Formats: sequence, C-alpha cells, structure tokens
Amino acid sequence: MKNIKYSIVLITLSLIILSCGSHEEKSIVDNTPPVAVKVSSLQAGDNSTYVVASGKVEAEKSADLSTRMMGYVTKLNVKMGQKVSKGQLLVSINNTDLQAKSAQVNASILKAEAGYKSAKKDYERFVKLFEQQSASQKELDDMTAHFEMAQAGLEGAKQMKNEVNAQFSYANIRAPFSGVVTNTFVKAGDMANPGMPLVSVESPSKLQVTAMVAESDISKIKTGTKVEVLVKSINETVGGKVIEVSTSAKNTGGQYLVKVALNKTKAKILSGMFTTVQFPIEKSENAKTTSMVLIPITAIVENGGLKGIYTVSKQNTALLRWLRFGKTYGDQIEVLSGLNADEQYIVSADSKLFNGVKVTIQ
Repeated sequence: MKNIKYSIVLITLSLIILSCGSHEEKSIVDNTPPVAVKVSSLQAGDNSTYVVASGKVEAEKSADLSTRMMGYVTKLNVKMGQKVSKGQLLVSINNTDLQAKSAQVNASILKAEAGYKSAKKDYERFVKLFEQQSASQKELDDMTAHFEMAQAGLEGAKQMKNEVNAQFSYANIRAPFSGVVTNTFVKAGDMANPGMPLVSVESPSKLQVTAMVAESDISKIKTGTKVEVLVKSINETVGGKVIEVSTSAKNTGGQYLVKVALNKTKAKILSGMFTTVQFPIEKSENAKTTSMVLIPITAIVENGGLKGIYTVSKQNTALLRWLRFGKTYGDQIEVLSGLNADEQYIVSADSKLFNGVKVTIQ
C-alpha cells in the first residue's frame, strides 16, 4: 500500500513539474519583443473612365553609331555623359590600309590625268587635220575613241578616290547631331566589327513618349490630340501632343504604338523614365476598367525563385504572401495577383522578419 501511495505522489509531482515547464516555455514565446516595422498603402493606378496608357520617355533624336569596316579602335575620344557637337570626332579606328589604298588611288589619278591630257591633245590635233582633209574619218574615229577612253579612265580614278574618302568616314566616327553621349561600348584596343555599336548619342533638347494603346481605344486617338503625361519617378505632370499613331499591331503584341511629343518644361526628365499618358478620350464601353497595383521593388522578398511581400495580419504578426508580378515602372513593379488595392504591406523593419513574428507599426 505504501508503494502505491509513493507512486501516486511521484506521478503527481512529475505532472506538476511538466506543467510548470510548459507554462514557462509559453511565457518566453509570449514575451518576445515585437519587431518595429513601417507599412505603406498600395498605390493603385488610374482607373478613370479616360484612356490611360503606360509609356517610356525617349529622345526624339537618338543613334547607335557603328562602322562598316573592321579594325582596331585606336582612340575613344568621348566618355559617357559628355556633351558633343555635330561633326565632332568620337571614335578613331586604325586606317593604315586605307592610307595605303589612298596613296595608290592618288597615283592612279595622276596617271589617268596624264593620259587624258595626252589623248586630248591628239584628239584636238586630228580634228584640225580632218577639217583640212589631211586625216581620214577612220583616223579621227580611232582618236576620238582613245580620247573618250582616257576621259572615262580619269573619271573612274576620281570615283575610286570618293570611295576611299567614304571609307575614311567609317574609320573616323563623328557625331551626326549635337547631343549627349549616353553609352560607350568599346575602348582603345578593341576590335571594331561592321554593324557593332560603338557609341550611343541622344539629343535631350526634344523628348517624346512612346506609349502602347489597346485596340479598343486606338481608333479614337488622332494626331494632334493634346494629352497629359505623368512622369512617375519625379511625380511631375507634363503636357504633350500626339505626333504619330500606328495603324498596325503586328509587331507590338496586339497593342498600338502612339508617340507623344513632350512640351518644354523645367522638370528634370531623362530618357528612359516610365510614364502614364492620359488621353482626353472616354474608354470604350467594352474596355475593362482595371486598377493597377504598384509596390516598390525594395519591398519584395525572394526565396527559391518565388517573390512576395510581408503584410500585417489581424493578430499583428508578419504574414509572407507570394505574389505574381507584371511590368516594372522605374523603381516600382506591378502586382498582377495575390494582393488587393486596399491592403497594406511592410516596407522596412528594424530587424529580420519571418513568417509569424510579432510586429508593431511605427
């Protein structure tokens, strides 16, 4: 009987100890300090009844300069961001072989000129002899043919000179217009190949926006239409005018290309910035009204090829949600699915976040 009572006491003590241990462990989890986070509301794109299209700023004048000859780059005379004037030398390519060919052509011209002068004198002399009936018709015809051949030879030599001069222009790449160097693709010592871009030049004085418009709305957009253009990265709205409207979507994925010339402004607008163009035209009744959801790229969490963001649950814990993304607009990216436009997301945290950790909103 004593043994039974002793066993009951041991079991009771064990249960009390386990219960105390469980309570102590639970208290440690509950007392974990929450992570301070900052949240932001989602940005919803314009879902008004007017036609809105996404676009990109580009220079009206832009060129990727290349050469039609093969040779080593002897000197790169400009650097990225440098202003250049029309006709300024940008890239020099080794032209030793051209110089040798030019010398040969010059010698051919001298020879052809000497032959032409001699043939001309003979021709003029035989013309006089024929008038005096001292030369036959055949002799005059032969001399005329000789003179014309010499004349053609001289003209051919001069055209060869023009060809060599044209090749020299391919060895010395010059700016086709005044502007700014936006990129350089070679350095001294590199091999330049025909068609390979060497330098990119743009003229920032005139900017335009290339936008893509859906087929349901393109028929209403006409050349000369005044529009408003929102440059997203600097949050500036600039006026513009439609200058070109494409009539085919064959090479643009079912959407139509529209070009808008931007009005002059003091805003710091750069080529490559993303924009939203609003046309003063009501959407077609059949067109879908959608709300574009944009979030900053810095808020995205990546793991094993998946991308998502942290949101705040009703229990004030971090909740990782995987999303499907669309196009990138500057430093923001479009959310296609997995998040609603009325939700909030975590943009920064004082310490590392993980799924389920307690958070407190600053």
